[in-house]
Amino acid sequence: MPGIIGRKVGMTSIYSAEGKATPCTVIEAGPCVVTQVKTEDRDGYTAVQLGFGDRKEKNTPNALNGHFKKANTTPKSVLVEFSDFEDLNLGETVDATIFSEGEFVNVSGTSKGKGFQGVVKRHGFGGVGQSTHGQHNRLRAPGSIGAASYPARVFKGMRMAGQTGNKRVTIENLQILKVLADKNLLVVKGSIPGAKGSTVIIEK
Repeated sequence: MPGIIGRKVGMTSIYSAEGKATPCTVIEAGPCVVTQVKTEDRDGYTAVQLGFGDRKEKNTPNALNGHFKKANTTPKSVLVEFSDFEDLNLGETVDATIFSEGEFVNVSGTSKGKGFQGVVKRHGFGGVGQSTHGQHNRLRAPGSIGAASYPARVFKGMRMAGQTGNKRVTIENLQILKVLADKNLLVVKGSIPGAKGSTVIIEK
């Protein structure tokens, strides 16, 4: 499906005439440059590779520098392939104007990493017992996980402590409230994954 690469700017609110506040996220969508056009004959499938964000030429491998020079553009930091784009040629630019107000999109990004967390924060466990029953260090513990001499192992998928966040997350059916084409900004209803300044992918 067609889409674009963007950057999360932050969150704000839009107020209706009745004074109702709608939380929304501002995304800098593009501009993205077509760095490669893949065809069925040469590559076995059809797709368009878009590049977003500048990087220094001295920090870019020579092979990638040549790849970008074919498209007559500066080195890009993020490359993503999209399908179903029509009539796009090498070196062309894609910006926020491919979207319209009221349209619904899917936004993918990497969620905020929260490090190694226990079961209370990670899974919402209630802890073991109560503080009034003589337990001084068990309030946020997971308790028994049910394993004994049989099966003598921990089942896969058991809810336990571990790394929280820092995963690829896609939020579907987010409505575009505003398109600021002159600034390449999209105002999307609701929240999207990732921290401020992180890279996201917006798809129709």
